[in-house]
Amino acid sequence: MTPVTPTEASSPRQRIAVLGATGSIGTNTLDVVARHPDRFEVVALSAERQVEALLALCERFRPRWAVIGAARLDELAAGLRQLGLPTQALGGPAGLTEMAAHPEVDTVMAAIVGAAGLAPCLAAAHAGKRLLLANKEALVVGGEVFLAAVRAGGARLLPIDSEHSAIFQALPEDPETWAQRVEKIVLTASGGPFRQRDPATLATVTPQEACAHPNWVMGRKISVDSATMMNKALEVIEARYLFGFAPEQIDVVIHPQSVVHSMVQYRDRSVVAQLGTPDMRVPIAYGLSWPERIASGAEPLDFVTLGALTFEPPDPRRFPGLFLAWEALRAPVGTTAVLNAANEVAVDAFLAGRLRFDHIHAVNRGTLEAFVPSKPGSLDDLLAIDREARARAGERVRGLARG
Repeated sequence: MTPVTPTEASSPRQRIAVLGATGSIGTNTLDVVARHPDRFEVVALSAERQVEALLALCERFRPRWAVIGAARLDELAAGLRQLGLPTQALGGPAGLTEMAAHPEVDTVMAAIVGAAGLAPCLAAAHAGKRLLLANKEALVVGGEVFLAAVRAGGARLLPIDSEHSAIFQALPEDPETWAQRVEKIVLTASGGPFRQRDPATLATVTPQEACAHPNWVMGRKISVDSATMMNKALEVIEARYLFGFAPEQIDVVIHPQSVVHSMVQYRDRSVVAQLGTPDMRVPIAYGLSWPERIASGAEPLDFVTLGALTFEPPDPRRFPGLFLAWEALRAPVGTTAVLNAANEVAVDAFLAGRLRFDHIHAVNRGTLEAFVPSKPGSLDDLLAIDREARARAGERVRGLARG
């Protein structure tokens, strides 16, 4: 049974918690919310370390709670007092899970990057929230454990990644018919900044070059993932768990214009695609208002001036990391969590100047080969896999750095 199923329209004034409020997804979410004060109320905001930015958002939206990394809790609390705000300051992972599951929160926007977002996502799922999932790692790491929490809590899981939102919009309304009617789903990818770069030159790529995405404004980690196409590998895994299709029913095609966000091919070979300007406010607005639609603030798509839409296959020489997705999905359960952890370690090392760009894939593949996890059954199991994978990946980073 899929977690994304049609239901009744949401009641007015959804009470919203934004996890990762100072990031690109968080700020875009708040932009959409601010356009509809009659529909939404911001009751909770979180950030990892950006106290000043979080305080500015608290001053604007006046939420009931604000959560920051434990090391900066006192600073946040002092800032709230100085501003005379009634917002309560919470700290660390415990504060995140408390906020995500609180009975006065209706909707949780899960926009924390990486495995750190898994625990609050699980808490929101267990509490039966309307869960807007921009944190793909919740499914990549959590897998069946996360889906079981969604089912047990009666949560409503809605995808926010533009590709998965597009697939959701292009699928039939009744999930019970998907297996009979759908042949495959096709995720589109921009190809990032190195789509046409000579693979032999990738060893010299700098963090600044890797973060210069041609179409989207994103955080540093996801920008690097786009440059390696590991973001698309994670999205393949997310699509597998989100929609229930077999790995061989999931394709990826490069579409540099980022206008066709993804497609569904049906048994009769017709294709339904979702198109729009490359603006994350579109899938965010759809997730917030589903099954209705509201103004997002995005510019309309102008077909007259759009020009050509082109498509090409991903080059395994430039993007070898993409193809680890299908390997991980066919490997023992928990391997997708290993892949995610290894990639987070490798990208962090690259951004810190400790690892070459082309060695990100070497760390990821080497960690998959070195660590076969036991089947996870709980959050503790998933966190144990994550820790072990990070340790193995760290060893490989140090080995490559010495080499």
